[in-house]
Amino acid sequence: MRTVIVGLAALLASAAAPAATRQSAHERGEAELAKELEGLVPGKPQDCVTLSRVDGSHIIDSTAIVYRGLGGVTWVNRPNGAEMLREDDIPVQYVWGSQLCRLDRMKLLDRSTRMERGFANLGEFVPYTKPGKKAD
Repeated sequence: MRTVIVGLAALLASAAAPAATRQSAHERGEAELAKELEGLVPGKPQDCVTLSRVDGSHIIDSTAIVYRGLGGVTWVNRPNGAEMLREDDIPVQYVWGSQLCRLDRMKLLDRSTRMERGFANLGEFVPYTKPGKKAD
């Protein structure tokens, strides 16, 4: 009987582990984003960003996509489906015109296999700047 109870406890603990890992990945992502935005002030969320004003981007696990803008602006996008984001994903963004906009679709490719592993729709773009500076 004792063996059955110990086995059942181990089974329950292993079933709970994936949920705890997912939650901690999101918490780690939030902490990384907070550290990156330290000292910056959020601006008014916008529906689109002009690509010619974007200098690069990177993904923060389970949290957001951060776009580095010209002039010291950092744009944060929290897509619908952000829990799918991995730092080593290759985002394939579909661009219509010269802007990335809210609700634009983005495929996520696995870096090692190049296979599609999901997609997300972009959310609002929140500009972060140094105090006293305005986003373009």
